[in-house]
Amino acid sequence: MKKLCLYFLFILFLSSCFGYKELPVEYDYSYHGNFKRYRTFNIMKPIGLLDTTMSNEVIEKSIISRMKFLGYKLSDTKPHLIVSFKMFSDSLKFNGYNQPEIEDWVKSQRLDTDYNPKKLDMSSGTLLIQLYDRRQNRSIWQGYATTLYGGIDFNNQRHLRNAVISILDKYRFWAEGFVEGQVPKESAEL
Repeated sequence: MKKLCLYFLFILFLSSCFGYKELPVEYDYSYHGNFKRYRTFNIMKPIGLLDTTMSNEVIEKSIISRMKFLGYKLSDTKPHLIVSFKMFSDSLKFNGYNQPEIEDWVKSQRLDTDYNPKKLDMSSGTLLIQLYDRRQNRSIWQGYATTLYGGIDFNNQRHLRNAVISILDKYRFWAEGFVEGQVPKESAEL
């Protein structure tokens, strides 16, 4: 049964990859992230004056769909992860980091690893997605995409969905207990 379930997930993953052009994506992460221990998420909503660069129904639906695909449950009550996004229509210089691949770092969990900053020149039309650990009150992962030959067209639903998929493809962690089919008791109160 497990093999059949994993086979189905693999086919579903492959089918989700068809029909979109992957954009150049960069990502970086916090060495304090508990990437294998998150199960729930919610989307951050802008407070006060509506910031249209942080509000888009297509992006929200695409993020929710992708996170659910990875086994995360949408929760209004104390979610483990809070997901935010921002659309940048102008070119910008962005601070990122040269880091080991996230999967390699998670295997080693070396806390003495340094953050090596790097400057990124982002074209106009950049989408930034950040994941915050609600309990730690800090950003633990961020991914950003832009196209090489011009920006993401924020008025084009297909471009927006492709950007979200391209970014969240770099976040490769299943929700805790999703693949195994059960949540360990010791992490039930994360």
